[in-house]
Amino acid sequence: MKKIHQLALGLTTCVAASCTTFEPVDFKVDKPESVAIQENIDAYPALKSYINRSAHPNFKLGVALSLADYNNKNVMYRLANKNFDEIALGYEMKHGAVVQSNGNLALDNVTKLLETAKAAGTSVYGHTLCWHANQNATYLKSVIAPDILSSTGPGWDLITANDFETDAATNFQSNANAVISYTAAGQGTNGVGRALKISNASVRANDWEAQFFVRFSPAAVLGEKYILKMDVKADVAASYPTQAHVTPGAYKHWDFFGTIAATPTWTTYTKEITVTADMATCGAIAFNLGKTATNYYFDNLSLTKYNATGSVQTKEKAPELKKTLITSALDKWMSGMMNVAKPYVKAWDVVNEPMDDAKPFELKTGVGKTLKGDEFYWQDYMGKDYAVTAFQLARKYGNPNDILFINDYNLEYNLDKCRGIIEYVKYIESKGAKVDGIGTQMHIGIDSDKTKIADMFKLLAGTGKLIKISELDIGLAGVKTAAATQEHYKAQAEMYKYVIDKYFEIIPAAQRYGITIWSPLDSPASSSWRADEPVGLWTQQYVRKLAYSLVAESVKANMK
Repeated sequence: MKKIHQLALGLTTCVAASCTTFEPVDFKVDKPESVAIQENIDAYPALKSYINRSAHPNFKLGVALSLADYNNKNVMYRLANKNFDEIALGYEMKHGAVVQSNGNLALDNVTKLLETAKAAGTSVYGHTLCWHANQNATYLKSVIAPDILSSTGPGWDLITANDFETDAATNFQSNANAVISYTAAGQGTNGVGRALKISNASVRANDWEAQFFVRFSPAAVLGEKYILKMDVKADVAASYPTQAHVTPGAYKHWDFFGTIAATPTWTTYTKEITVTADMATCGAIAFNLGKTATNYYFDNLSLTKYNATGSVQTKEKAPELKKTLITSALDKWMSGMMNVAKPYVKAWDVVNEPMDDAKPFELKTGVGKTLKGDEFYWQDYMGKDYAVTAFQLARKYGNPNDILFINDYNLEYNLDKCRGIIEYVKYIESKGAKVDGIGTQMHIGIDSDKTKIADMFKLLAGTGKLIKISELDIGLAGVKTAAATQEHYKAQAEMYKYVIDKYFEIIPAAQRYGITIWSPLDSPASSSWRADEPVGLWTQQYVRKLAYSLVAESVKANMK
């Protein structure tokens, strides 16, 4: 305890002494480089502040986001309004989000979005009207579903049957100890026709050593109901069990349709069963005849299965009728969406992703493919002119001066696809519709071919159409967020700048609609879009990245 007091006194003395002799020490610590770089990036003004409205009055800097993020006025709402002129919804203005199972349109949320954007002074780009994905494909398929000619209602469907009057039947067989033959005519049930005769010459050690099988298809499924009905007799009184087999000889379960008793007089045997787990997957009934040495007789055998919905006969609609019905469905969808949106939406993706990747001068098709639940190819029913119709409907239901785009991806990767969409635009216009612009999506990476990017812009500029970079985001050549380095982010920033610089360099001013950033934030691992790829200008925590500063520099330099 004494030592503790002495220590305290010593400290007091030291403090007192230091108070009378204090002299400031001059030193400094440099900021970590990463902090200095981030402060530099954070010092940039909002992106849209760099746009020279006098020189570029119609240019739009856009961003894609979700309807909920904007309507709820969360951080993304503030980020979008501060940095961008225009918003595009990733999903919620598409057919699949709006069209209901009965074909009606649910547009209340879209109406709210338009009101919210108008109040903020941010324009809305219509994305998208006619596409093969994100559709209510179930509804569209129902529109062209086959016509129902008749329906029997619930009942028992015949699975297999045999009256054994001919030798043509193939639904039965036996093993070596059960010899198959037929009775003479007039010896069938009640003296009519003939019957099947199975002979077992001796008593077997096991009843299954002499077996008669009846096959059926499809195989039994758990919970199904079956009825076995047949006329039976034997030369002497005999009883024999049944087994469930997957195929004849492939035993599954010891009991299937119970034990059958036969006498020298014809009797009708009827048994209803519900398939248990032990019977499921079976496709044969085995009759074990080995315990009695006699002749067994079978006639008028039938196996039926209960059908809760009944049998339905249908007829496919004619192709021309399908075309008429699908065109009407497109009309209803586009008129409903555009009538609600046109007070505020002045530009649209009318036709999205029309060109085939493998055959870039031809249209995509769903024929021969296993389609996802939300896929529906309008062109497979409306033909090559589907886009002509879509642009005509957009003119009909939108505003007179709306800007109407056709849009596709990989135009910088596959220059023939770029040429293909240009040729398709010419075709559409040769049929009397007007296309105002071409959108190039540009979901690219730091390893994308810069020469091809420039060549794409040259091809698009040559059309004389408005050109929009419609969905720009840039990945790190497959590198996920956790593995990304500063070198990766530097390459990403430089690629963003290169794309924007080339757009302004090659696309004439009168043809520049604008640029939309598709993924403003890095994509989370749970995302359906470029999952766990750091593609954005901001991190998932809304921290600006180096790409932000180079985008700002590029917009600033090209807005003179």
